[in-house]
Parts: sequence; C-alpha cells; structure tokens
Amino acid sequence: MNTFTRIVKSFGVFALATGLLLSCNQKEKKTPPPPEIPVIEVIQKDVPIYKQFVGQVYGFSDIPIRARVSGFLEGISFDEGMPVKKGQLLYRIDPSEYEAKVSTQESHLAEARTGLAKAKSDLDRIQPLAEINAVSKSDLDAAVANYNAAQAYVDAQKANVRFAKINMSYCWIKSPINGLIGKTKARVGEFVGKDPNPVILNTVSTIDTVRVEFFLAEAQYIRFAREYKRLREIDKMKEARREPNLGLILADGSNFKYKGEVTFINREVDPETGSLLIQASFPNPDNLLKPGQYAKVVVKMEVIEDALLIPQRCVMELQGQFSVYVVDSENIVKAIQINAGETIGDMLVVNEGLKAGDKVVIDALQKVGSGMKVNPKPTVFESQSSNIQE
Repeated sequence: MNTFTRIVKSFGVFALATGLLLSCNQKEKKTPPPPEIPVIEVIQKDVPIYKQFVGQVYGFSDIPIRARVSGFLEGISFDEGMPVKKGQLLYRIDPSEYEAKVSTQESHLAEARTGLAKAKSDLDRIQPLAEINAVSKSDLDAAVANYNAAQAYVDAQKANVRFAKINMSYCWIKSPINGLIGKTKARVGEFVGKDPNPVILNTVSTIDTVRVEFFLAEAQYIRFAREYKRLREIDKMKEARREPNLGLILADGSNFKYKGEVTFINREVDPETGSLLIQASFPNPDNLLKPGQYAKVVVKMEVIEDALLIPQRCVMELQGQFSVYVVDSENIVKAIQINAGETIGDMLVVNEGLKAGDKVVIDALQKVGSGMKVNPKPTVFESQSSNIQE
C-alpha cells in the first residue's frame, strides 16, 4: 500500500468519526424538555356535609271544613283561594229540618213543664195535710217522687232542646281559624254531609309558616342526630338559641330565601321502609309556598374535620378502585391509589392515600404516566361547591 492510499484511508476514518460525533450532538440537542403539566395541591379544611331529601309542604295548620249535619247546600259565602277570618261564614245548609226538630223539642219541653207544675201543685197540697196526719205517709212519698220525676223530665227535655239547637247551628259553617281557604268540593244545591257526597267541604290552611315533612334512612338519621346534638351543645355553651339551618330548593331549582329548623322527629323508624319522619318549619311571609308542594330539603348531616379535598377531575376509576397521579419532589409522576370519601359537588374527600400539600395532576391524565418526569405547573381550581369555598 503506497503513501497516497494510506492518507485517503486515514481521512475517511476521520470523516466517519467526525460525522458520528456530530450526529450524537444533534440527537442530544433534539431531546425535548419535560412537558409542563398542571397540578393542584391537596386542600385540608373542615368540610360540612350536606344532603338533599325530597320533602312535602303542609300548612302550619290544615283544618278540614266538615259538614257535621246533612242537608242541601244553600249558600257559599267566600271566594275560593282567598284569605278568610276566624268566625267568618263559609257555607250555609238548609236549616228547615233542624228548625222543625227544635220546635218539636221545645213543645216537649213545654209539656214537661206542665207536668212539673201539676206535680208541684199536688206536692204543695199534700205536704200540709201530711204534717197533721190527714194523709198517709205513702201519699206524701208518692207526691215527692212524682215531683222529682217531673223535674228530671224537664231537665231532659231542656237537654234535647239544646241538642237540637246545636245541630241546627251546624247549618251555618264558619271558619275555625284565620287562613287561606281552598277550592270548594261542593256547590250550591248539592246534598252534603253523607257519603258519597262531600263530607269535607274544604280546607283552611295557615301558611305564614309552613311545615315540611321528609324522611331519613336509619343510617342517615344517626349521622344527622349526632350533628344535631353537637350543635345543641355548642348553643348551650354560647347561651344562645340555635339559628335555623335547613335550606329548601324549590321545584324550579331556586333556593328558598328563608331558613328552617327541625321541629319534630318521629319516635320510631318505620319497619317497612326503614326510614324516620322528620318535620321542619319554614317562615313563609310571602306565601310563596303552598300546601302540597314538593321541595328538596338541604340538611347538614355532619362536619368532617381536617378533610383532604381534591377536584373530582383528578380522579381515575377502574373497577371500583380510585387513583390519582401525584408529582413528587423530583418531579416524577407516580400513580397513587386512594380511598375516596364523600362527594361534595365537584370536589372529593380523600380518606386515605394523600396528605395536605401533595401535588396532584389535573386535566392532563391522558398525557402522563407513572415514572414520567414532568414540569409541574401549579394551578388554582375554582370550586363551584359553595359549601367548601373559602
């Protein structure tokens, strides 16, 4: 091999080595930086747990208006759906039959009084004669017995007259309370007071305050009772009356502006449904709530102290198992299994698996994987759950 050939080969080796070195440098320059991934920090705070239950609205007083005697309805003296006053005339039933019964009883009373007068006259005549032994003792006893019997008969007839007048008074049906009256179930000319015709003619309700009844399952009641007891103990320590704390969501989704409070808890759990009746009262000065409406009662069941919270968007679920991606101090992504607790709107309470301050991946779950190096970008999550916002 001559000198020229050796020079060419040496130059070729040098060129090849130079090319490989430049290629490696170019590859190193093309390696992308770690991706920027949004993360949020785990929040720790006391969280009230609210639950919603379907409730039905009743008037504070719902008084049925009944026909206590039977007869033809002669008149209606109110406007349907309007307020009425206590003692106001509502209905009038034809009183002719009952007036006749009063007259009959009064005639019997007059007859009884006549008999009493005769018995008294006989006693007044016999008594002086008995004192001088002009008549026998048995005659005096008979006269006294006749007088007492006549007096008792008069008293009985007076009672019959009173009873007949009471029945006649039922022909004029009046409102027992101030309230709002509903739609009449009978019209003028109908025979009322006996089935199948209306016996309950109407209902008058007091609705400036309303009752709302709802049911709690047995397990829910236990949680509610514990929180209710805790609040009462706090009130005693503060020497203050507990403020109403129940909310109401109406059928159109709006929140009723007045708060309510529990007024009654039934003494027993229904063995058929496993639920317990709860009754609450709500102020209703605008008369917005009407008896028979349905609404959702919002109840604070308990307060979880130092709860750990993350957005639900951070959580992955697979076959009932929940996990999240956490970025550690070296910016390495790790998949962590968690024990999920209560769901509160768009947030989730984490019972186990995380601690306060952990950085959890949000809105980029499809872009990361366990062991991946990332550039975490702290993000502020605005929760729409009003009960957990600051």
